[in-house]
Amino acid sequence: MQVPVRRLSLGTMASFGLGQTAEGIKNAAFNTFVLFYYQQVVGVSGTLTGIALAIALCFDAVTDPLAGAISDKARTRWGRRHPFMLAAVVPLTISFYFLFNPPDGLSEFGSFIWLALFAVLVRGSLTFYHIPHLALGAEMAMDYNQRSTLFAFSTLFSLAAGALTGMLAYLLFFPTTPEYSPGLLNPDGYVGFSTTFAIAMALAIVGCVFGTRKEIPHLRQPITVVPFGLLRMVREVMEAFGNRSFRALFFGMLLGTMIISIEAVLSPFMGLHFWEFTTEQLALIPPVALVGMLLSLPLTPIVTRALDKKLALLVPAAIAIINGNILIVLRLLDVPWFPDNESVWMLPLVMMTTFVTATIAPVIFTSINSMFADIVDEHELDTGERREGIIYAARAFCLKATGAVGVMIGGLMLDLIAFPRGAPAGSVDPDTVWMLGFLQGPATSVFSLCGLLLYARYRLNRTRHAEILAELERRREAMAD
Repeated sequence: MQVPVRRLSLGTMASFGLGQTAEGIKNAAFNTFVLFYYQQVVGVSGTLTGIALAIALCFDAVTDPLAGAISDKARTRWGRRHPFMLAAVVPLTISFYFLFNPPDGLSEFGSFIWLALFAVLVRGSLTFYHIPHLALGAEMAMDYNQRSTLFAFSTLFSLAAGALTGMLAYLLFFPTTPEYSPGLLNPDGYVGFSTTFAIAMALAIVGCVFGTRKEIPHLRQPITVVPFGLLRMVREVMEAFGNRSFRALFFGMLLGTMIISIEAVLSPFMGLHFWEFTTEQLALIPPVALVGMLLSLPLTPIVTRALDKKLALLVPAAIAIINGNILIVLRLLDVPWFPDNESVWMLPLVMMTTFVTATIAPVIFTSINSMFADIVDEHELDTGERREGIIYAARAFCLKATGAVGVMIGGLMLDLIAFPRGAPAGSVDPDTVWMLGFLQGPATSVFSLCGLLLYARYRLNRTRHAEILAELERRREAMAD
């Protein structure tokens, strides 16, 4: 039996996607700029910087499922998710600013404490927005195909926000100057950077809350209602891991996103020292990525319909791994016909690989988010309770865990290869630069391939999901009689 479901308007989906801008900005800041700032500008070792960010992860281990479970159980006139989303605005804005503005005169250990404190506050504030926001998407879109479209919007906004954050940061706040080459060494630039993007995150969240509020009366309510409790929350998390498809996505994502995080940490070092670009040249790369992301918006629903969600994840992910290694391996092998860094072809080649990755990356992340939403329905069939918050809390914790661990590993790698602090352009030993490229490319891709093997264990498809929705609807009708 085909169950009729409510369709979302284009404006609602765009408003939901806009909300993902906040996470995109935060990810760009944490993955690209935080470690560089504290290691190269403030003078904290890469290892200590990584440890500080890992401490923030330990707090997320509590706040992610807590935010999910509390919002799952909440009952307000504004729905289960919107009050938490709006309440996160002020603490997120303030803590993000102070993350990049430590007081003058702090020792290395004092700077480490400052970083750990405000990394915890930024992550914690975003958790109480981001988890309810993801859960809201699973509640609003019940149609199997429209879920892919809805999460395509959110993925596009997130990745586009990350790309624009990088481009605007390089152009507006970190230009190359006689005093600072590369421009990312300029400490004054981080004041404008943190202020601008703190405000941008706040506006995105407010826009999302007000743009999706009309859906509140139409959100699906749980068949059963149970009170919140810490022991119950732990049990619910354990029950989520009892789902085979959930385990496949969770652990595959754990490996894949950890490698993405490591590579993001190393990316400014790669651009400035491996490829020897200026910050002005680096600013030209994000717009190319943005074009690819825009092209992916109509492409994503087509791919997920043609391949179904599992293959729509596996095929683009394999292409992304190969594409990300091609140029690096050619440089590492010193292939004679491959252009050197002074060649006019080098920047266009990097732009080309960036474009390919940017075009297929939204398909990957959209498929993952949509697959988690389908797992919510299967989980409700198994347990009798809707737990969007718990499912997406585990998903978000996976991303944050791998992000923090990736940053910690990236910082440790910089120390292991003895990458110098405050290094001007052209001053780093060639052997150190070679090791940087090896770590960024083939060394980490082995783990990405292992993630693909885990994704292959996912078992839901279009037919099975339709059966699940039909059975859930039958149960609702039976309870209403």
